[in-house]
Amino acid sequence: MNDAHQSPDPKGMTVSAAPDEAKSSARAVDSLPELVRFHKVTKSFGEGPLARVAFQDVSFLIEDLPNEGELIAIVGPSGCGKSTLLRIIAGLRPHFPPTSGEVKVFGAPITYPGADRGMVDQKYSLMPHLTVRDNIAFGLMLRGMRLKERCDRAGEWAKKVGLEGCEDKYPSELSGGMQQRVSIAATLILQPKILLMDEPFGALDPKIRMQMQELLVQLWKEQQSTVFIVTHSVEEAIYLGDRVLRMAAKPGRLVEILQLPRPDISPEMMRRKPWFTEISQELLLRLETDAPASGELPGSDKWR
Repeated sequence: MNDAHQSPDPKGMTVSAAPDEAKSSARAVDSLPELVRFHKVTKSFGEGPLARVAFQDVSFLIEDLPNEGELIAIVGPSGCGKSTLLRIIAGLRPHFPPTSGEVKVFGAPITYPGADRGMVDQKYSLMPHLTVRDNIAFGLMLRGMRLKERCDRAGEWAKKVGLEGCEDKYPSELSGGMQQRVSIAATLILQPKILLMDEPFGALDPKIRMQMQELLVQLWKEQQSTVFIVTHSVEEAIYLGDRVLRMAAKPGRLVEILQLPRPDISPEMMRRKPWFTEISQELLLRLETDAPASGELPGSDKWR
C-alpha cells in the first residue's frame, strides 16, 4: 500500500491500493458521489499486548456509479480482515467502530446499521418458524407495510429468485441453495443501496454455486446497487468483480486493486476462456505468495 500508483493502462487492468484513497480509482477525477471511503482504517480486537490486529491502514474509495452500480470482490487469506471490513461498512458491533481511521458511507461517517446497507452471509439468517414468503417479507413487515402489499412483493421476489411455488414452504424443507435464494430475496426486497455478502455461496456445491453467481449478476443489474462480496474462490472473484480488492495477512492490509471485465456470459462459459484461466492462476499465485502489485495480469489483453 505504500506509494503505489495507478496503472496508466486505459482499461485499468490493475490498480494498486494507495494510502491516498482518492488515487485508488480512475473515476475519482470525475467527481462522482462517494459511496464508501476508507481512510487509513485500522481495526484491532482487545487491548495492550494481547490485542489482535484484524487489518491496518486500509484506504480505498468506491464511487456511486449512477444507473449502474459496481460489484467489488474481496479476496485474501484467512485472518486478513475481509469479514471485519464488511461488518465495519454495515456498522455491526463488535467490528464497528474501527480502532483508528475514518469510514464514510454516502459522504457521512457511519454511526449505526442502516437500511441503505443489506447483509447476506453464509448462515442464511432465516427464521425457521416462518415460511419462504414471510421470511422474504419480514423486513417489509418491520417497516409497517400492509399485509397484502408485502405478500404481493414477496411473491414477486420469490419468482425472481426461482422459488415460485415454494412460498408456503419452511426453511427446513429447502436445500442450501434455495435457502440462500430466500436470504438474498429478503435482503434485496428492501432495496439497499449497498449489498454486503460474506462468503454467501461457500457451502454450496460447484454447480449450484455457479447458478447463484449468475443469479446475483442478474439481480444486481436490475437493482443497480453496489455489491461487496467476500470470497475465498479466486474464480468467483474474477467472474463477479468489476474490481477485486486483494488483501494480505499478518497484518491484514490491502495490497492491490484489480479491475476486471463485467460478466456478460454465464460463469460456466467464462471459465472456458483462456484468459480467465491465466488470470485465475496469476491471482492465485499472488495470494499464495503475498506478492506485491506487479502490473497487468497475464491474459488481460485477450478478454475483449
